[in-house]
Amino acid sequence: MKELFNTAVFHLLAKDNPNQMEQMPIAGAEAPNFTATDQNGNTHSLADFKGKKVVLYFYPKDDTPGCTRQACNLRDNHTLLLEKGIVVIGVSGDDEASHELFAEKYQLPFPLLADADRAIQLAYG
Repeated sequence: MKELFNTAVFHLLAKDNPNQMEQMPIAGAEAPNFTATDQNGNTHSLADFKGKKVVLYFYPKDDTPGCTRQACNLRDNHTLLLEKGIVVIGVSGDDEASHELFAEKYQLPFPLLADADRAIQLAYG
């Protein structure tokens, strides 16, 4: 799981903007807060997960090959992650309806946040 996840994150950052790596939050710094709605209409904020380990992963588009592999990898390892106290949250610019179809099609057990204005993506570089 680690290899696929790290590769996907690097690819997404490098693809959008090679200089984007410099804009990412600094390790050890407080993570940027966010509030967004998921595929079920539930609102989530980073503050809701205070004291927990969070995998906040970003992907470009629902139901594309790379994004599907990444989401399914996290789905397949979701029980292990939960056992380790890790919460998984996906973020993309797709809307809630698209996220709902994607989550249902691949039985994704974690929230997918709609970030149409890219505010969360920009806050995290």
